[in-house]
Formats: sequence, C-alpha cells, structure tokens
Amino acid sequence: MILRPHNTPLLDDRQVEALRALSLSRRALIGAGAGGILAAHLPGSALGQGAVIDITRARTDPLPVAIPDFTGVQPFGAQIAQVITANLARSGLFRPVDRRAFITQGAEATPRFADWRAVGAQALVTGSVAQQGERLRVEFRLWDVLPGVQIQGTAYTTPAANWRRIAHICSDAIYERLLGEKGYFDTRIVYVAESGPRDRRIKRLAIMDQDSENHRFLTDGSWLALTPRFHPSVNQVAFMSYIRNEPRVYLLDVDTGRQTLLGNFPGMTFAPRFTPDGNSVLLSAIRGGDANIYSVDLRTRVERQLTYGASLDVSPSASPDGREIVFNSDRGGNQQLYVMAADGSNIRRISFGQGRYATPVWSPRGDLIAFTRMAGNTFAIGVMRPDGSGERILSEGFQMEGPSFAPNGRVLAFFRETPARDARGTGFSARLVSIDITGFNERVIPTPTDGSDPAWSPLLP
Repeated sequence: MILRPHNTPLLDDRQVEALRALSLSRRALIGAGAGGILAAHLPGSALGQGAVIDITRARTDPLPVAIPDFTGVQPFGAQIAQVITANLARSGLFRPVDRRAFITQGAEATPRFADWRAVGAQALVTGSVAQQGERLRVEFRLWDVLPGVQIQGTAYTTPAANWRRIAHICSDAIYERLLGEKGYFDTRIVYVAESGPRDRRIKRLAIMDQDSENHRFLTDGSWLALTPRFHPSVNQVAFMSYIRNEPRVYLLDVDTGRQTLLGNFPGMTFAPRFTPDGNSVLLSAIRGGDANIYSVDLRTRVERQLTYGASLDVSPSASPDGREIVFNSDRGGNQQLYVMAADGSNIRRISFGQGRYATPVWSPRGDLIAFTRMAGNTFAIGVMRPDGSGERILSEGFQMEGPSFAPNGRVLAFFRETPARDARGTGFSARLVSIDITGFNERVIPTPTDGSDPAWSPLLP
C-alpha cells in the first residue's frame, strides 16, 4: 500500500507414451476434475527449428499468424477462433493476418502452405469442433508455414459451456510453443470495482477472465472491500473489508461466495497476501502506532511477528520459493523497499532511486520485483531485480499503483487514476491497465465500472 465429470479417452497406449515423451504443452493432459476437460495430443507434430520465435524481435516485428474459423459445429468453431485471435493480438507479440486476405479457409486436412505464405503468415492455426452428446470435441493444430510442418496438435473433450476456456487453453499452447515460455490466457483477474463520486466511493470485489469476459461481482458493496489477492489454488481470495467500520481480513471462496474471517487481530490489519505454498497469509498490522508484518498460519490461525520497531512496515510479498519477503518501510526516513528472509532476519534495503517506493510484488519467475514509485507529483510503475539493480520505469502518469504479475511473469496489471474536476469527484476515473515488463504494449483492461487494485490469478487448474 501507499502510506496515505466423465471423459472419453482419446489416445491408445502408444500415443499416450508418445505424448509423455514429447511434453509439448502444459495442457498435454488435463485432469477431469477441474471443469471436466480432457486433452489429448494429436499425432503428426514435429519439432522444427523455426517453430520458436525470439521475444525481443517479436516486440518490434510481431509474428504473423493466420487463424481461420474452426470447422464443424457452429457457432463454436467461429467463436473459438475469434477468442484465440483476440488473445494473441492483445499480447502484442503476434499479428493475426487479416481474414479478408485469406485465399483458403483452413478446412483442408493438410493446409495448402503456398496459399498461407502468399498472405504473409508464418504460423497457422486450424481446428474443428464436433458434438458428442452434450460435450464438444475440439481439435486444434499449429503449423509452421515456412517449412510446412505441424508443430502442435491437441484435442479437448469438454462440456459445451467450457468452449471459451478451451479457446484460452489453445491460446496458451500456441503462445508457449512459439515463444518458449508459458502463456497467461487461461487466468482470471480479481479487482476492486468502484462506482459513485470520489467522496462517496462504493468499492466491491469483482472477478473476470483475463480478457474481461465472465465478469461477476463477489461482494455487494455494503461494506468497503480492498486489496484482494489470490490463493495459489485460485479458489480463494484474501481481502480486507471494513465491516461496521472495523478493518478485518477475510478469505472468500470465489466459487461459493462463502466468506471466512481470517482472525480477530488487535489493531488495524491490511494488505493480506498468500505465501507461495498457500499455507499462510502475510499481512501488516498497526499496533501502538507502528505497523509491522506478520505471518498467519491458515490451518492453526497462529500469527508470527516478522518485523519490529518504530516504523511502518507494509505490503509484504514473498518470493516464489518462499525464502524471502519484499516489503516497503519508512524505517530509513521515507518509504523504500526492503527484502528480508522469511523468518524476518537479514533485512536490507534495495531501492535507492529518487522518490518513495511502495506496493512491491515479486514476479512468479523470481527474477524481478515490481513496484510503485512516487517522485514529486508523478507516479510510476517499474521493476527491478531482487538485489535492487536494473531498475527501469515501465509507465508514468498522474496516479498509478498496485502492480500484479501475470503467472508467466511477462505482463503486469495495475490501475491508473485520472484527476477529478471538482471536490465531489466529477470527472474522476480509475482504470485497470496491462503492460509488458519491457514497457511496451500498454493497454486498458475493460471493466463495466471503474476498477483498482487488480490481482492476477495463477493458471487455472
């Protein structure tokens, strides 16, 4: 904070063994428990040298990819292709070829690669959708157009209602196969939905897919809700709520809506965040005028104090391996970032630039820490290495805050506020924004209301 179901097997034993050996996708096999999705690798894939592109080059020269409508059952075939197209385009690393340029429509079992080369495509995605009772069987194939080889083929069997998730899963597989790193499309974002004038703001929790679809509110706005953070399992969110004007930390089940009080801690508690193993929550509590960081065991509800002293220590975030914690503190005179061991020992300062630093969060890859920096009247979102080196600013503006990493560590979400025109807040707005960690491809994330304090989920199970 700133201090102010049943599945039909698709593979025989020989194909299963081949699949295990190739391990081409994180979705090579998806258990039937979560969403009733079963995935199978399709034979015929090849590992070509041209199949992986350089991400640095893709930022300035996005990979041209053609994605015709999937054949078979409609409108699912067209809808799945449209979602894949939108996902890849939004990443900034792919340039979907204009469908009006297509010479063929991708219905052939083996593509006519000369036709796709002629329209400038380097990668091609084809697919089909078949009805199996109340379920869909969705196949997609990824082709390297220049050598004319298939580099990925996967089939999914799922209830028809899951068609959009299948599109996200296909997008992740394509992203990973062509870029060599995990995708982030099969994820959710939880955030604080805001409405009303600035002096009487209603703040409630909301959740949506990363592409802003399937939006729903998690709380009704009766009480102020702040700082939502996902559990590693994706099923729970920790947040702070001012119920009856008393700040407390709650756990909310995003599927059932059930809320559980984390604990009655003396003093004001805020900024809860789960540890990577999901067994504890890190938070800050104000007692006697000082704010210190505590770890709360979710099984026993036993708290352990990690920092001490006459300072304000807030916004803890653990490293992916759980060994270290980054936080911000005014112990040195103004707000700066500090890193300590998970037991509270070996505290050292890592931020030394101009201005104040806040809202640190550790990248899921462990290589970066994102932060908010305030210098004069300018806010900025930036990243630095865990030792404080390599600091770079990604975006600057009137007021922005609250970075949150996508699960692959490639993209950040944060929120930006605009100035109000009068004392009541007329003209004021807050919007969610995403940006690549290199500082390119900044985009507004659409929400039905104003939004702040986004938290990106891990990949869905």
